[in-house]
This record gives sequence, C-alpha cells and structure tokens, in this order.
Amino acid sequence: MRRLLLLLTALALIATACGSDESPSTPQDAAAQATEAAANITEDPSADDDAMEDDPVQDDAVQDDADTDAMADENPAPDTPDAETVAADGPTCGFGDDLSAESVEIAQIDGDERDTTPSALVGSFHPDFPEPLIDPDAIISGGPPPDGIPPIDSPRFQTAASVDWLQCSEPVLSLVIDGDARAYPIQIMTWHEIVNDTFTDVPVTISFCPLCNSALVYRRDVGDRILDFGTSGRLFNSSLVMYDRQTESLWTHFNGKAVVGSLAGAELELLAVQTTSWENFLRQNPDGIVLTRDTGFQRSYGRNPYEGYDNTNDNPFLFRGELDERLAAKERVVSIGIGDDTAAIVLDHLIEQQVLTLEVGGKNLSVWHLPGTNSALDSSIIADGRDIGTVGVYVPEAGGQALTFVRNEDGTFVDTETATTWDIGGVATDGALAGSRLEAVEHLDTFWFAIAAFEPDTRIVQ
Repeated sequence: MRRLLLLLTALALIATACGSDESPSTPQDAAAQATEAAANITEDPSADDDAMEDDPVQDDAVQDDADTDAMADENPAPDTPDAETVAADGPTCGFGDDLSAESVEIAQIDGDERDTTPSALVGSFHPDFPEPLIDPDAIISGGPPPDGIPPIDSPRFQTAASVDWLQCSEPVLSLVIDGDARAYPIQIMTWHEIVNDTFTDVPVTISFCPLCNSALVYRRDVGDRILDFGTSGRLFNSSLVMYDRQTESLWTHFNGKAVVGSLAGAELELLAVQTTSWENFLRQNPDGIVLTRDTGFQRSYGRNPYEGYDNTNDNPFLFRGELDERLAAKERVVSIGIGDDTAAIVLDHLIEQQVLTLEVGGKNLSVWHLPGTNSALDSSIIADGRDIGTVGVYVPEAGGQALTFVRNEDGTFVDTETATTWDIGGVATDGALAGSRLEAVEHLDTFWFAIAAFEPDTRIVQ
C-alpha cells in the first residue's frame, strides 16, 4: 500500500508539472504513460543530424486499436522537453584518477540498404509475405509510432575507469565478445530499448524490454545480409516487437524471430549477456568501455518511468493472452532454454540457495546468484531500486575437469575440486585455474508471464 501511495503521489506531481489534470492510478497506467513518454523525446541540438530516423508509416489497423487509444486518452503522457539526467547521489565506483569522459571510437557496420519488399509496418497481410509465425492481429499498438522510442544507431562509448555517473549497485548489461567487454547501462536502455552496435566484425543488436523485464542480445546478420533494428511501437504478449530496416519485417524481441513480413521464419543468433551491477562490471573489466549518455537525445537518464511495475501482485500491461497461474504473472524467474527444454528458476529460490546445479537440455549447468544489483523497475530512481542481485549461468567445466561450486561469504565463488576463486562473471581470479573463464550460458532474467507465454511447456524450479 505504501508503494502504491508513493507511486500515485509521484505520478500526480508529474501530471501537474506537465499540465495534465489526470494521473494514472496503477502501475499498469504508469506503464502506459511511460511508454508514451518515451516517444516524446527532445532531440539534442548538439547531436548529428542523422541521430534520428524518419518514422515509418504505422499500420492503420494497429493505430485504431480501441483499447490502447482509450488507455492513452485516460492517461495522457507527460512531455519531457526539459528532460534532465539524474546525478548520482550515492556511492560511485571508479578506479582511475581522471574522471573526464574519455571517449572511445568504435567502427560500426551499417545495415544494408532498404530493399523493395512490402513493409509489415504498413500492412501485415500482404500476399507476398510468407506464412506468419503468429496471428498478426495479436500484435497490438503500445502507443508510440515506429521508432517513437528511438533506438541508438551510433553508440558512443567512454572508458570504464572514466565513468563518474553510475552508482555502484546500478544495473548494466554486460556483454563480452572475444575479450571486448562493454556495459550498456539500464538507465539508458530503458529509454531507447535497442542499440545497434558492432564488435570488430560482429554486428549485434542489444535489446531491452521494460514491460517484460528482459534483455537479449543478437547477431544482426542473417545469411549475407546485415540488418539493423528499430522499435515498431507494438507489443506481442506485452513484449517489445522490433522491426528490421532492410525489409521492415516484424520480430519478437523475446526470441529473436521474424514473425510477420518478408523475412518471417528467419531467426537471429542469440548471444549471452548478463545483467549485473556497475561495480561488478568495473571490477571484472577495468579496461572495458561503457555506452554514454551522449545519445543524440535529451532524456531523464537515471529515472525509471515504470515505477512500481515489478510489483508481483500486478498484471502486465496490455497482455491479452491467458496467464499461466502456476506462478504470479510478475514473479521474477531465471529462464534457461536449451533445445526443446526450458526451465524457469524462481529467483527467490535461487537467492536462498545461492548456487544451484541444474540439467537443461541434457547439459549440466551451475546457476549462481550474488546480491548487490538494483531492480530497474522498482523505484522512480533506478539506483534506488531494491536489491535483486546478479545471476550467472555456466557450464561447470574448466581445466579439463567438471567442477562443483559454492558461494563464499565475501561474494566470490569457489570450486571444491581445485579451491580456485571465481567472480560472478565466471572468471577465475585466484588459485590453480586463475585466468580461466567458464562458458556462459544464455539465460533470461524476466517475468513469469513472459516466458510462459512464449514457452508454455516451461518447467518451474522452486
């Protein structure tokens, strides 16, 4: 009740400041307002002219979705013409004396040119399209138009040691490819949802969906074609629907599949990413780089427009499927899928156990939890969110032998076979196997309703 009262008060203040005479009364209304607000982004006048893409045409059928229009009318979104970033007022973490933003230039692989195929953004039932993977009518408007929540197409980075604007426990997405470590702060991903990036010769798309609390990374090459992705402004099972700019086919963020359009049936290669604290990333990757707030857009980076959205007792925004009542819709779970086998570990159970041994798809796995990472959906300030910790999932093998792990009181992990010490990133920091790195297994920190909707045969571990 206290959280709800705080939510109502905060949203009433926002509505008053923006000239609105109505304020949302539930986290679902807050989600509607936040989704609309994300589209009302003021372009940074100092940014390059190409920082913003022209919006494609929306599907008239989706635009006219009665329920979404009604919700938008009842809960007008606050504009943010004077958006300000949130200065960290808690402990920040840094190793270097020089806290100036030392920029790092990254050569990007651009997507191919737009081809002549019909656009699924304009109409989902073109006769030239292959059979859709899902019912196109189940894809509904979330409020903003295509790229109304603008992806980051020209990401700018700075050295990790130069960052002075992230608090120690603040969540970031940690992505390591061939030793190249990059952090994508959730305070930025919340407002953009997609980053098109490149690791040397590997083009990738980093995606984050606040409504289903999920972060996934994909290679954005399909065959000999290089794609880049935007936000369609639409939802499927309350999950982000992406579109590629080369064919304007629609893709479900949750599993990286093209579901409607000329590429329907294509699937992106999934890469392992970890949601962890800024402190963990910096400790493990002092030479890493970080996506900066210099995005080309003005936004209140550091604020969470979905305050209270991860309340377990609430239902998801614009979810029209049948909820799987084996767990509460917004129960936090760790989903692991290998082959035809998908397991969902209830996060509270993992927190209690600290380390779990699990078999998924015939593969033995070790699943770890470490406290110290904030929820991005709890408080109005992301860095103030409650502690939900970091999860790591690994193949428990190194040095040619199988390993068994336990967590130490100091937050490190140790294998009982060699007494080597490991960090939550799966790297051996001390002992016989020092310098070794465990094979990371892609997992998904998400809400139960989302994994149950996309993988209804998911088994629960609790």
